[in-house]
Amino acid sequence: MKFLDQAKVYVRSGDGGAGSVSFRHEKFVEFGGPDGGDGGRGGDVWVEAVEGLNTLIDYRFQQHFKARPGTHGMGRNRTGANGDDAVLKVPVGTVVLDEDNETVIADLAAVGDRVRLAKGGNGGFGNTRFKSSINQAPRRANPGLPGEERWIWLRLKLIADAGLVGLPNAGKSTFLSRVSAAKPKVADYPFTTLHPNLGVVTVDTRRFVLADIPGLIEGAHEGAGIGDRFLGHVERCRVLLHLVDGTEEDVAQAYRTVREELVAYGHGLAEKTEIVALSKVDALDEETRRERAQALGRAIDKVPFQVSAASGEGVDKVVAALLRAIDSAAEEEKDAVSSEPSQWRP
Repeated sequence: MKFLDQAKVYVRSGDGGAGSVSFRHEKFVEFGGPDGGDGGRGGDVWVEAVEGLNTLIDYRFQQHFKARPGTHGMGRNRTGANGDDAVLKVPVGTVVLDEDNETVIADLAAVGDRVRLAKGGNGGFGNTRFKSSINQAPRRANPGLPGEERWIWLRLKLIADAGLVGLPNAGKSTFLSRVSAAKPKVADYPFTTLHPNLGVVTVDTRRFVLADIPGLIEGAHEGAGIGDRFLGHVERCRVLLHLVDGTEEDVAQAYRTVREELVAYGHGLAEKTEIVALSKVDALDEETRRERAQALGRAIDKVPFQVSAASGEGVDKVVAALLRAIDSAAEEEKDAVSSEPSQWRP
């Protein structure tokens, strides 16, 4: 398996070390008294977003992660060592959810984002802590507190500026391979793409990331075909490029099928800026091409782009439109952030 975008893992922090019951026994110390040290603190479990990863494949082969326990306290007031932390390294864009796969615990959207999943137990007090004026020789110490344990889900949502959507075999992978250095599998049958692919598109001195996800069919939100599980990878995209296969008899219905699945999925996908293009136009004669472009235009209430990834026709226009839409969406996000009321209070 080359790509894994979700995994269920078990995490447990370390137990605290027990405190020590000890007394001084030096030959010439008449009133030695207690000298038991405290136990060390158990290690925490952290999850951290790092560079260089683009899949959760590591968590397919290891699902249990435990931090080290703290060391027990010792005589001569020696405190036990703290346990080592356990760090789960994940790709940027990973979302951490609870065991029910519903409540979001953390969203690691940038390199260096780090969240503690389980706190280590505190170490127990040694008997030195219990010495008092009425108890000069305490013979008690605290055990360390137990660590925390839980099951969590890791779900990856790729970080991309634009996302490719459409029915299976609409030419999405061919388009991605045309505009970037990505080499997705391309073949003339549905569901050639079984997992998302990313490509970096360069326009003059500008670059943006384009994500290609497996095709949607009618009923995908109910699990038909590959389902809509990969739509999470375009949730973070600013713009959607919707490719409609020009060789389809009813291009308007092909567009509406995918559009209805985006609406059914929710999570804001239906509200994103959408660029629609009629693909594979090199396979059509002039009359058929004109008729299907007009039919698609009536469905979307605007003139669609016409593109052929195989011949390169119209590709530059679509890429330029994508870049403009990405810039526009970024400006809107910036304005929305600046217009939010400040949380500062005098």
